[in-house]
Amino acid sequence: MTETIEKPAGSRVAPSRRSFLKWSGVATGTATLLASSTNLGMPGHGPAAAADGMADADKTVWNACLANCQSRCPLRLQVKDGTVVRILPDNTGSDELGDLQVRACVRGRNQRERIYSPDRLKKPMKRAGERGEDKWEEISWEEAFDTIASEMKRVKENYGNEALWYHYGSGSTGGNITKRGTWPRLLNTYGGYLGQYGDYSTAQITAAYPYFFGDSTSSNSLEDAQFSQLQVMFGNNPLETRMSGGGELGVVQKVRKDFNVKTIVIDPRYSETALAAGDEWVPLRPGTDAALVAGLIHVMIEEGLHDQDFLDKYCVGFDEDHMPDGVPENNSYRAYLEGKGEDGTEKTAEWAADITGVPADRIRQLAREIAGAKPAAITQGWGPQRNATGENSSRAIFLLAAATGNVGIKGGGTGAREGNTTLPVAAFPLFDGEEPPVTTQISCFNWIDAIDHGPEMTATNGGVRGKDRLDVGIKLMVVNASNTLTNQHNDLNKTYETLADTDKCEFIVVIDHQHTDSAKWADILLPSTTNFEEFDMIPGASCGDTGWVIWGQQAIDPLYDTKTGYEMCTEIAKRLGIEEEFTQGRTQEEWRQYLYEQSKEAIPDLPSADELEELGIWRKHADTPFISLKEFREDPEANPMPTDSGKLEIFSKQLYDMNKEWEFDDDLDRLAPLPEQVQTYEDWKAARADGAKYPLQLMGHHYKGRTHSSYANLPRNKEAHPQKAWVNPVDADERGIDNGDFVDVFNDRGRMRIPALVTPRIAPGVVSVPQGAWHDPDKDGIDMGGCVNLLTKYHPSPLAKGNPANTALVEVEKYRG
Repeated sequence: MTETIEKPAGSRVAPSRRSFLKWSGVATGTATLLASSTNLGMPGHGPAAAADGMADADKTVWNACLANCQSRCPLRLQVKDGTVVRILPDNTGSDELGDLQVRACVRGRNQRERIYSPDRLKKPMKRAGERGEDKWEEISWEEAFDTIASEMKRVKENYGNEALWYHYGSGSTGGNITKRGTWPRLLNTYGGYLGQYGDYSTAQITAAYPYFFGDSTSSNSLEDAQFSQLQVMFGNNPLETRMSGGGELGVVQKVRKDFNVKTIVIDPRYSETALAAGDEWVPLRPGTDAALVAGLIHVMIEEGLHDQDFLDKYCVGFDEDHMPDGVPENNSYRAYLEGKGEDGTEKTAEWAADITGVPADRIRQLAREIAGAKPAAITQGWGPQRNATGENSSRAIFLLAAATGNVGIKGGGTGAREGNTTLPVAAFPLFDGEEPPVTTQISCFNWIDAIDHGPEMTATNGGVRGKDRLDVGIKLMVVNASNTLTNQHNDLNKTYETLADTDKCEFIVVIDHQHTDSAKWADILLPSTTNFEEFDMIPGASCGDTGWVIWGQQAIDPLYDTKTGYEMCTEIAKRLGIEEEFTQGRTQEEWRQYLYEQSKEAIPDLPSADELEELGIWRKHADTPFISLKEFREDPEANPMPTDSGKLEIFSKQLYDMNKEWEFDDDLDRLAPLPEQVQTYEDWKAARADGAKYPLQLMGHHYKGRTHSSYANLPRNKEAHPQKAWVNPVDADERGIDNGDFVDVFNDRGRMRIPALVTPRIAPGVVSVPQGAWHDPDKDGIDMGGCVNLLTKYHPSPLAKGNPANTALVEVEKYRG
């Protein structure tokens, strides 16, 4: 007889030490060891102990932190009696650029709480109540595999492979074999599945690249900023989002310390990067970056500070003398600035000030400073583009780099996200052959439309790629290491409503090692190992010019009744009759050796596998910092951009033509050929309208205690970084809110109740709720966890069909219950 299990409501509280040990399944004899071997400041474990670890540990093995912050930090796991008792950071490298120690942050160092979390999934289960009700029956692995294989066969036979969907997520992005790749390989071996483009972090900027540069590009590495006179960061916050000592944080701090490059941070929030690496903070309203850039360039033109020679030689669309054929007059960017375009408004500093909240005199000063710095490193993070018109925000910042002549030179940049130097480590293959068997794609973000009305989605109304329209909606979903099914998707209640209808999406399998909010919506729930319970070869990543390889070893045997993703997929492949095609006769460890051998061919000086196992991490530094578009700058005729013009396209003729064909439900949606400030819903203008019901702009910033929603359930992370709504003192005073008061943040989509952080570190008129907290509704549906996506709007951006999370309006009121 199987047992029906119901998770209690409101279970996201920190467990007691006793309950933690009970739930983790740790033997009594190990409890004292666990309690005394924490990494977070317990007596007897200071800096010396952190360096040396525990002398009586049975073994110390290397693995890595693989959640999606990009840094891929190595970890040394000390094991005693089959239990991970301590997590140590990288102890190699130095304090020099090119050899920085890849020191993990507090998130990576707290992996023990994750491995032994009371939220660990321990046995395969099937849904016992309504979907989303969070009631379960334990089942055997055989029943789970049989059910999943049967459902895959049924859906393929009834609807075709395009009805299968592999859900976007980033819970194990840093891995290789342990990455999410095993399940896509299984689905591709079975004939393919509906593909996806873009991601929740970068959809708009990724879609913007081709219409300015011709394809995806990046800016110079942040290590190259040592040659700059000025560094300007638009919404770029490496000191919180990528806190690795060898990644962005380490490089930014080292460049600042050694070369003292002045840094200006432009961001609605005074981030840790602005605080610790910035010299000046320019707060602006969310979604107004394109207006700020227009005001800056207007000042530069007015005072003769822009680089007209660069614009003439390398760009099209800046002025009327350099426009594509077939475009009516007064469609250039300069005409837009001068008020000769369709809106008839000159884009003066005063105009920009009214939109952005940045004073006009500060805009003029900033324009002179950026234009006068030769060279200037202009980069953007992914916050500015994560709004309803994010494609334009990104293109505007690209334009600022071009207008100041900083593209393709040492110490300069393209205005994009920083680039880096990496190593060509072979990746676990998602499919065999040149392309996947199914080439139809939709945006990773508008999947709920494909569930709700898939056959109505076309290339021009839903961003379908690879064919004119979908033939069928999504009927079966594989959700692996992903909490974007619900918690990280916009408008939670709308998302829940879509998923609850089992006549639309007929089967959902969720694979994870934590009982996330998304796990509640599974029909079959599979417990996976953590990466510390399996083998891998992990490519490192950095914003600098050092690449690395981590030889990931299995620290402990799989806990509870869990399996690796490779084991799961092999068993399902066996039932589908495609085991040999899927595995190619290799075990997971044999795949690691295979990938090593491929990598060795591309990296001749890569140490042997035995040496890698001994070293744990191996790093290699580039001879010179990465400079984006260097060849184009040096010889644009021999090295043209992959655009129609061969140049940087400030005016996009492609977007101009596409706007005539694409269909939008909202009158405010359109494809703008220029990187102009575009009005949209729930933006700065709507917030300031007379009698606005929701007068505050909402944004969700990334937070030091979490990587998206990963680590959000760990007690020590929550204690160190509690969830609070950031409110400016001006807005707090108007509402009678004091620092620490519980407040309700709400709109028509939902309501949350969390403490307020009243601080001048957020721009007036803006509320920021750190993104990634797990949704935790009380009996009245009020979220006590502070999940910002309860309040964000589901409205895919016009071009990318991407995530517009930073375009939403709310009100805040003091809770007086």
